[in-house]
Amino acid sequence: IVTLAVAGAASAASAAGPYKTAIFAGGCFWSAEHDIEHTPGVKDVVVGYSGGVRKNPTYENHDGHFEAIRVTYDPAKISYSQLVDAFFHNIDPTDPAGQICDYGPSYRTAVFVADPSERSAAEQVKAKVAKILKKPVATEIRPAMTFWPAEGYHQEYAAKNPVNYNAYRVGCGREARLKAVWAGR
Repeated sequence: IVTLAVAGAASAASAAGPYKTAIFAGGCFWSAEHDIEHTPGVKDVVVGYSGGVRKNPTYENHDGHFEAIRVTYDPAKISYSQLVDAFFHNIDPTDPAGQICDYGPSYRTAVFVADPSERSAAEQVKAKVAKILKKPVATEIRPAMTFWPAEGYHQEYAAKNPVNYNAYRVGCGREARLKAVWAGR
């Protein structure tokens, strides 16, 4: 069981049932949440901030943090490696500056690992992705840090605001970029 601190919520170690958590930064946290939440075995996704030292970051003040998601999953239905692989297939892992139309330090991609086993699994998936794409993978593998949930209006944004979210996603060109990156792979 993962034992990392989670601000504003129960720690991963005390998550209900046999579930585990994983933290990923996939650019815009609305898209990262939207793209991973229907993966079989995923029970819950919370958007927020991680990777920085600022306490209690907000959307207006999260310098140093990545926009991130905390994924609660059932390891009896999806392994950590499979979850990391699903995450990689929902981003452009070759972009070191951000994602699609969101650029800057907060929008870079990362897998936050809680222990050596997760690090090994994430590194193996990253190497496999680099081989498949035939390009270097810019997504970082970093030690897990405190995850700070984002403000309520950011949670489940795509489901609560489908018109606005779809306009953002289409205007950003996310679908086209992901198809270009992953076509035939």
